[in-house]
Amino acid sequence: MLFMLNSNKMFFMFILCFSSLISISSNSWLGCWIGLEINLLSFIPLISTPNNLLNSEASLKYFLTQSIASINFLFSILLSMLIMKNFITNNLISILINSSLLMKMGSMPFHFWFPNIAEGLSWLNYFILMTWQKITPMILLSYYLNSNFLYLMMILNVMVGTIGSFNQTSLRKMMAFSSINNLGWMLSALMISQNLWMIYFLFYSFLISFMCFLFYIMNIFYINQLFNFNLNLSIKMSIMINFLSLGGLPPFLGFFPKWMIINYLLMNDLFIIIFIFMMTSLIMLFIYIRIIYSSLMFFSIKLKWSKILIKNNYLSTINFFSMISLLGMIISTFFFL
Repeated sequence: MLFMLNSNKMFFMFILCFSSLISISSNSWLGCWIGLEINLLSFIPLISTPNNLLNSEASLKYFLTQSIASINFLFSILLSMLIMKNFITNNLISILINSSLLMKMGSMPFHFWFPNIAEGLSWLNYFILMTWQKITPMILLSYYLNSNFLYLMMILNVMVGTIGSFNQTSLRKMMAFSSINNLGWMLSALMISQNLWMIYFLFYSFLISFMCFLFYIMNIFYINQLFNFNLNLSIKMSIMINFLSLGGLPPFLGFFPKWMIINYLLMNDLFIIIFIFMMTSLIMLFIYIRIIYSSLMFFSIKLKWSKILIKNNYLSTINFFSMISLLGMIISTFFFL
């Protein structure tokens, strides 16, 4: 997808990456805020196109919500400098900073903008929103954690992400709610250790990149397109493997980081959180399997005219990524032994 970008887009992509590095490497909260603002101003030109009203609407909504989050973040920083420090004020300031960063990444209870903006994006911008735009807020969140507040946010994220995925006809909205669900797992990984969060984030980014690439080359945006098109069987199998891996079904690749998080939670005797996480993952798998099953079993001679033709190099790339996802069998078996 990157080769479709022109020079202007590539310039803003560079600024986007550079702004994240500014925030992460800054030694003051003000420097982190400046990096977040540069990140916002570089992402807006990427998602706004004058010929598409949905993209323009998404860019405006994104600008407004991120501006509110940045104002709250700056207000929290200034408040921490002005007032006297004690246990109550420190707790309040940490909740304010955490809330503004959670709003930045589209977490519950500030998630209402996230699916609507995701609906108006192209698959490349969608991939950036799901992955790169979460890196800076997550790392800044690790600097000033409020454990009790984030435990509640973890549970709410996995529950809201699962409930919101029901009855969705748009793939982008369904995967946006799936991202909210995975955000609960990311927050738990972040509270355990930054290395575990990095492992989970890399696995999640890999799976999301493949799904976005697959839907991009087929120009698919809605679930009923998976039913109506007579896709190649290998493509249907690739969609099935990567949906199941994204849902965390063993022994696929996506199960590995979730299994690590569950192990750490078991060692800390957090059985209620483990139960909620596992139940919501099972419901997400039910949602994915319902889509996959209908896509695999659907067959009609009348729809032969709508058969999709995909170039051989694209098809080999799809099969390659599917085989990487299947390597989870070897990894998980090795660690279980």
